[in-house]
Amino acid sequence: MISTTATKRYSIGAIREEAINLLEIGVIAFDQPLRILFEYLPANEWNMIECELERYDYLLRDRIIDLVGEISWKSD
Repeated sequence: MISTTATKRYSIGAIREEAINLLEIGVIAFDQPLRILFEYLPANEWNMIECELERYDYLLRDRIIDLVGEISWKSD
């Protein structure tokens, strides 16, 4: 049987963008480890997300700031 459900591919850019969005709304902080993203990204996609992070030499214990770098906020 062929599955008809679409699987979203998370690129490193998409993961970064998700992390930035979570930072902007204040649910995560720069100093938290990347594994905090588990709570906000789809659980069924996490294996692919983790592989993508590892592909770019990120570990789950690395900090969010390592992934996103410095952010210039649009406005306060």
